[in-house]
Amino acid sequence: MANVRIDSEKIDKLAQLAVYTGLGLQPGQDLILTAPVEALPLVKRIAVHAYKAGAGLVTPLFSDGELTLARYKYANNASFDKAPDWLYNGIGKAFDNNAARMAIVGDDPMLLANQDSDKIGRANKANSIAYKPARERITRFNINWNIIAWPGVAWAKRMFPELSGIEAQSKLADAIFDASRVNTTDPVEEWKKHNEVLRKKCKWLNELDFASLHFNGPGTDLIVGLADGHEWMGGASIAQNGITCNPNIPSEEVFTTPHALNVNGSVCSTKPLSHQGALIDEIQVRFENGKITSAKASKGEEVLLKILDSDEGARRLGEVALVPNSSPISQSGLLFYNTLFDENAACHIALGQCYSKCFKGEENLSEKEISKRGGNSSMIHIDWMIGSRHIDIDGINSDGSRVAVFRKGEWA
Repeated sequence: MANVRIDSEKIDKLAQLAVYTGLGLQPGQDLILTAPVEALPLVKRIAVHAYKAGAGLVTPLFSDGELTLARYKYANNASFDKAPDWLYNGIGKAFDNNAARMAIVGDDPMLLANQDSDKIGRANKANSIAYKPARERITRFNINWNIIAWPGVAWAKRMFPELSGIEAQSKLADAIFDASRVNTTDPVEEWKKHNEVLRKKCKWLNELDFASLHFNGPGTDLIVGLADGHEWMGGASIAQNGITCNPNIPSEEVFTTPHALNVNGSVCSTKPLSHQGALIDEIQVRFENGKITSAKASKGEEVLLKILDSDEGARRLGEVALVPNSSPISQSGLLFYNTLFDENAACHIALGQCYSKCFKGEENLSEKEISKRGGNSSMIHIDWMIGSRHIDIDGINSDGSRVAVFRKGEWA
């Protein structure tokens, strides 16, 4: 098997971390888990620790690259306008009954690179529409959820093409364990310390309560207005069911909701964006009154433009996040081709849906109230990196005065 060189003790540590720190799984709580088939060794250990923690029922749902490609090669044309809404309705119902959600990523990020872009776009749109009942409960943070990674062989070969499959997988496993703080004596304790650092950053930003942020650097002069009553979050957070969880492992970011109508200026990407089998590089966009009015990329521009035409909210921002250039993932020098990791290497923005949890005060805000405060609505949420060691960020107060937030890619 290709995974023979992956340390079984570290697989178990990652599973423990995901269940106890990532999810904060509670006795009696069901768990819905999605994963690539080849992540089965990790799924088995997660099931063990979930049941030890008192889980009611662990339900795994598996994916496989060959099955996905079979659809693109042999399915009839109408297939690409369909999605399993019955499944997502069921998952939404499970979330309403307080089921927790875990996703394990690990598939080849460029799996669909040679497939028909029109079919990919249609399939993504159909899936986004069908997934809404489940997605809304996650973006509203109704339940505790978590994402972790498994070193899939095809993904590993994508990152380390000069190595054999087993060697590449072993190297990617080490990179995942490093980034997830599993290569430590006590990962759970390390995450407690890390969460405290992120909590202090959030507290500082929330006390200052900036009206906007000004990003300035090579190719970038961008003012991102922040939503009315926005709240900065990062690391461990309390879901609306009262459970503290770490949604992303790894995570180096603090993030909040921008004002969808108050973003102006130009910005360029500082790292490539891997999206649905396409690599989009050197993105350059211009915002006017919150909306992208022009966009280009040196590579993958056609895919970028299709993303921007997904729906009315796709040209507006749903998230702004701060990550220092000194983050472990940035310092690794690796491009993971996976947003879970790459977004934690640099400051980033996200096109599309906002996180409605990132507002101070009352919970369960209506869509109308979120929109009134400046939150964006969309069927997509796509992060791309705009930070580097050359980026300065100022916080701008409502009176126009400024406070240094980042200097040369680091917290000021």
